[in-house]
Amino acid sequence: MAVLPIVIGATTPVLRTKTKRIPKVTKEVLKLIADMHDTVKAAEGGGIAAPQIGVSLRVCLANINDKMTALINPEITWRSTETLREEEGCLSLPGVWKAVERSREIALTYMDEQGKVQERRFSDWNARVVQHEVDHLEGVLIVDYPALPNLASPDALAA
Repeated sequence: MAVLPIVIGATTPVLRTKTKRIPKVTKEVLKLIADMHDTVKAAEGGGIAAPQIGVSLRVCLANINDKMTALINPEITWRSTETLREEEGCLSLPGVWKAVERSREIALTYMDEQGKVQERRFSDWNARVVQHEVDHLEGVLIVDYPALPNLASPDALAA
């Protein structure tokens, strides 16, 4: 296990490339997940995706119910029409905070660390962090979302 450097920059190619699916869970995949866990813990992040450590594979970790959970080949299969707008930061964009509107609830299929396919629904914070990390696997960053009023601004309070 190791704490790895986090890739930064909105134009960095690995952060802008759609990731490759993982055919099966191997020792190498489990080591990658362990290294990602050590890295996100050291950075005190809410999640991390493989591209953020320079690896273009479809795996991420998300803090779900206060447990860092590995999501291999995650696919969002449903999104609620109800949305919530909250500020988000990103380990790959230090100092950048942006109000992002996301679905309040989602359904997700993914493979767990034992290679079993899981189907789960998430809401609120859990849905937000999963959507953020899945975006990374698609080459999407928070700066790609439309500008919304800052949540702390008087304009946001009037909205």
